[in-house]
Amino acid sequence: MRDPSDRPPGGLKARLKGMQERWSDQLLTVLMILMLLLFFVAVPLQATGSEPAQIAGGVVLIGIMGTALVMSGSPLVFALLLVGLAMNATAVVLRLHTPSRTDILLAAGGWLILAVVLGSVVARLVFGPGRVNFHRVIGAVLLYLLVAAAFVAIYAFAGLLLPDAFSGLEVRDSPALASSLIYFSFVTLTSTGYGDIAPIHPVSRALCNLETIIGQLYPATLLARLVTLELEHRREGRPERTGGKDASRGEHPGPRARKD
Repeated sequence: MRDPSDRPPGGLKARLKGMQERWSDQLLTVLMILMLLLFFVAVPLQATGSEPAQIAGGVVLIGIMGTALVMSGSPLVFALLLVGLAMNATAVVLRLHTPSRTDILLAAGGWLILAVVLGSVVARLVFGPGRVNFHRVIGAVLLYLLVAAAFVAIYAFAGLLLPDAFSGLEVRDSPALASSLIYFSFVTLTSTGYGDIAPIHPVSRALCNLETIIGQLYPATLLARLVTLELEHRREGRPERTGGKDASRGEHPGPRARKD
């Protein structure tokens, strides 16, 4: 029987730290795939009333939580994501019995927690020190999607609390609500503006303006930051030469041999 004292120190936290150091960049791509499945497959199918799509959405959310736990290496992050998932699950259960505004508030609050926590985890990895690689670029795009996800929850709150917040969008408990809010958020973030849904209330207009500004400034800021990180990485890995002295070895090449 194995002696408990032979186990590696640190327990779960140490194992999460090791997995984070090894797989954090690759998991950015995995998380991106899961978010795309949730936004553009599971949620649209839920709007059609498909029950398997609701189950699939729950499975994807669980996968997102597990991925975020490994990426962050923090049980606190997992606990916050668990709270967000529990709020969404409670909203689904309540919707099956008696649909009400409470379901929307719970779902919006849970989704806002998920988006903010995931955004903080992804931003720390994308803009942290180290070389810019393919997975970090994918993570930067993922962060852009999470901005839209956060505004989905904010628009849900606005539609519930503000009278006539939007035209063409009724915020009431229905399977199609999440799909409509995601559609409107992405249309606003990318400044597409089809015109089928529009903000009416001054507060909802201000929120849309804010998301549009973020959507325009983020790509330029992102590009500048990624280029800066790559230049810093190359500068750190390049030996410096000053005054004919090789800084990497601390030696002077010395005078050339004189030919007679």
